Amino acid sequence: MSAEYSRLLSPGRIGTMELRNRMVVSAMGVILSEADGTVGERMMGFHEAQAKGGAGLIVSGVVGVAWPVGAVVPHQTAISDDRYLAGLSEMVKRAHCHGAKIAAQLHHGGLVAGYSAGEYDVPLWAPSYPPALQGDFVSYFLPEELAAFAPKKMPTIKVLEKADIDVVIAQFAAGARRAKAAGFDGIEIHAAHGYLLSSFISPKTNSRTDDYGGPLENRLRLLLEVIAAIRTEVGADYPLWCKLDAWEAGKEGGITLQDAIAAAKLVEAAGVDAITVSSYHNAAVGKLHSGSNIPHVPQTNIPAATAIKAEVAIPVIASGRVEMEDAERHIANGQYDFLAMGRKVLADPSLPNKLAEAKADLIRPCVYCYTCVSAIYSQDPVRCAVNPQTGLEWQHKPHRISGQTYVVVGAGPGGMEAACQLAEAGNRVTLIEKSGRMGGTLRFASLAYPANERLLDWLIARVKRSSVEVRLNTEATPELLAALKPDAVIVATGGRRDMPDLVGNDLPHVFSGDDMRNLLLAQSSDALKRKTGSLTRLATKIGAATGLTDNLEFVRKVSHTWMPLGHKIVIIGGELVGVELAEFLCERGRDVTVIEPASHLGRGLTLVRRARLLSELMEHGVRLHGGVTDIAIGKTAVTFGDKDGKAHTVAADHVIVAMGASGDTALAERISALGYRVHVAGDAKGIGYIEGAIRGASEAVDELIA
Repeated sequence: MSAEYSRLLSPGRIGTMELRNRMVVSAMGVILSEADGTVGERMMGFHEAQAKGGAGLIVSGVVGVAWPVGAVVPHQTAISDDRYLAGLSEMVKRAHCHGAKIAAQLHHGGLVAGYSAGEYDVPLWAPSYPPALQGDFVSYFLPEELAAFAPKKMPTIKVLEKADIDVVIAQFAAGARRAKAAGFDGIEIHAAHGYLLSSFISPKTNSRTDDYGGPLENRLRLLLEVIAAIRTEVGADYPLWCKLDAWEAGKEGGITLQDAIAAAKLVEAAGVDAITVSSYHNAAVGKLHSGSNIPHVPQTNIPAATAIKAEVAIPVIASGRVEMEDAERHIANGQYDFLAMGRKVLADPSLPNKLAEAKADLIRPCVYCYTCVSAIYSQDPVRCAVNPQTGLEWQHKPHRISGQTYVVVGAGPGGMEAACQLAEAGNRVTLIEKSGRMGGTLRFASLAYPANERLLDWLIARVKRSSVEVRLNTEATPELLAALKPDAVIVATGGRRDMPDLVGNDLPHVFSGDDMRNLLLAQSSDALKRKTGSLTRLATKIGAATGLTDNLEFVRKVSHTWMPLGHKIVIIGGELVGVELAEFLCERGRDVTVIEPASHLGRGLTLVRRARLLSELMEHGVRLHGGVTDIAIGKTAVTFGDKDGKAHTVAADHVIVAMGASGDTALAERISALGYRVHVAGDAKGIGYIEGAIRGASEAVDELIA
């Protein structure tokens, strides 16, 4: 066992359940069960991979006690009838085969059950009619996302009477009976995140005046009665715990930490064996979707977990973007007892085993891009930008050992992923890169969004550990390919970035996206030589010669002090590259305007990340214009028409054109014409950013050697 993570790896206990370590797979809504709520191969494979990966406890999420009533997404797991027991039992057996414990999270969506309301025409169950919440979340959806997210019809609300409350209690109790019968090792009651039980606890959504409303003791009554009914079904020794909100961000009059501490004491007295500490938010506000239960800011929920831990004697399960070294320290300090992880184990389900084997550097890193979370809003199965197998574990088979020879052209994220997969399957692989560094556009993406650098470093280290032969500063010439004699070639050279046909695009203060990347990463080009002064060219040469610009953290720090850009910047192009560049420049004191011909900005970013980034840009004074027309670049300003036809003139010391990217299969076609078997991956096939590059590389390898 790794001494570095001895606390995380130490055995733990929740009630009578003994766990091999302190790492918990957090309950998630992953849309992997079958359409009728049964557990099939997709969900079984998903959890079996986590069990194989060494998790101490897996919590299978949003298991509907009243399904289809209360369902929040399609393909949600159900436990509302005995017919679901066979699939649930098989899933439990598969987890147990690998030494993990597995629990069922009993769930009723209540006011959040938009899917059941739209698909099955059932009302939303609620303690009372909730107040309207004001916010901007819907404005961040792209049209196609909104079409998938919007309910088929406006839902109605069913305010629960006492007889309905009795039904809910009975449904939770019956669900618990089935969970125990299926062999689950424990039960987590979902009493958070705005779902039914949480809506009773929150004074924001509960305005009842009977025994289930008013003071906290009354608002908690339904949960306490559910606990009592479950205890009657499963017995006093069966592991049972609750997930509670520590607060509700952006909800004036909602749950507070003081409420949560008092609730924790009451549920402890009612006989639960642990408390999972989470938080929730005003769901109408876009930025808050990454500000509570799935936070962007590291350790958001840890102070609340620590505060609750100080007031109860039972174990506390914490979560919320916590790095492993921090979790080790927190547990050692007694701040909580277990760490629940969602995004991290989607990126690498073998994380616990790698910690135990002292191989933390092999853990595939999460980059907190919210691909996984955003899939829920479009009602798609879970996926991960950095792990192409997430959600597809059930159909993934080990690559056959073919012993063939392959060439991969392009050492960006797709090329590195493909080369490593091929080499790990026992093949001879040569990775050809025309520049002097691996990383491709991921280097620039890491400069603008530092979380990406973790993936960049991991991929480069993976290549260096592998048997892949890397040839930098090398072109994939016919002569070289003839010498290497590959059985097949994967082309992952990235997309084209043509300068759009804009008035004034040839002016000396106008930079393309490639110009900006070369400028910030100290890579010279003929275009930059024409557009920059002698001091900038000298700094570029020094940075490249000394290797300083290979250190992205150094570049980030220095660029706060000096960049060869004026104060007023106009960025033409508001997709992923444009808005992340706007963030980078805004943080360095520039006055930034982003204009985009399409109606919505942020395409290429996942919904949840888009909502946060665009919101923060506006908070910091960046002007965002979508649906613009008639763009013209002048010597000192950019003119355009807005979506209402009004003309605008924006002063500009420099203009950056961050649009015009497209796939580029020219090299692949030339190589194919030479008679080689060719597969195209990454942005060369079509702009797909990190997720597209990694997933496309994996698909190309599967086609070659699956």
